[in-house]
Amino acid sequence: MISKRLALGAVLAAFAVAPAAAQTFPQRPITMVVPFAAGGPTDIVARLVAERMSATLGQQVVVENVAGAAGTTGAARVARAEADGHTILMGPMSTMSFSPALYPNLAFNVLTDFEPVGIAASAPIMLVASKNLPGKTLAEFSAHLKANAATINNGNAGVGSTSHLACTLLNNRIGVSPTLVPYRGTGPALQDLVAGNVGYMCDQVTSLMGQVQAGAVTPLAVLAPTRSPVLPNVPTATEAGMQGVDMVVWNAVFAPKGTPAPVIAALNTALRKAIDDPTARERFLQLGAEAPTEAQRSPEALRAIHAADVQKWGDVIRGANIRVQ
Repeated sequence: MISKRLALGAVLAAFAVAPAAAQTFPQRPITMVVPFAAGGPTDIVARLVAERMSATLGQQVVVENVAGAAGTTGAARVARAEADGHTILMGPMSTMSFSPALYPNLAFNVLTDFEPVGIAASAPIMLVASKNLPGKTLAEFSAHLKANAATINNGNAGVGSTSHLACTLLNNRIGVSPTLVPYRGTGPALQDLVAGNVGYMCDQVTSLMGQVQAGAVTPLAVLAPTRSPVLPNVPTATEAGMQGVDMVVWNAVFAPKGTPAPVIAALNTALRKAIDDPTARERFLQLGAEAPTEAQRSPEALRAIHAADVQKWGDVIRGANIRVQ
């Protein structure tokens, strides 16, 4: 009888933890881990929202860059952190959706070791070609690529990167197997694209729009359901006659598994207010990024989007037999 009472007491105490956590959260500064080096798109988004989340939460949200292993080093740190909301992750889609298929010995489970908080920003992928390559439309590009795939190089930001997988999907759709040239990041790949050493590449509008606006590369299509507001004259792949190659990358906030629901709700509220800040929205637009729609803002929406992307890109990775050692 005593043991049953003790057990019941333990259960009631556990239920009492969540409201107490909500009332006292946050008790100290919050660390937002960015799993890449400073200066990249994920880091910029993190710093934009962290500053504004601080004002809502009443405690500073400090961005900490923990780079390594395509973002998995920083993500693993958050997965192991205390589940109290004081350590959170700005998780890029690449790390949170590609990693399970790319790394067979991943130290965490992307779907079960984190609590989704909400999407901070997203950006479409765009296909661009060297000015040396003939064709100004996606149809002309596809026809030329089919006829000359053996002599055209496809640059990307590295094996398993967003740019690699986006163009893998595109190449499969067109039905070609060009020579893939992996670089150590988008910057070097884009330099060689401008120089004409590679024929084409796919990457975030955020990374490519400067060269597009300068006329240094040819924009062929936005690989997303809608056009980019910063490049409104570039058609979507669907508009250009090719379906099934959509890719929109996101950066989203995650907390360790077991973080109390009221704490997740407080973080989500602060994130929503941050992305609605007019200055943040203007900066997103300058970057070629977009704030999530109202339907995409909840933890539940992120959970569904995340699970779908893990499945979709896992299939692409396994189908192409892509592995990262």
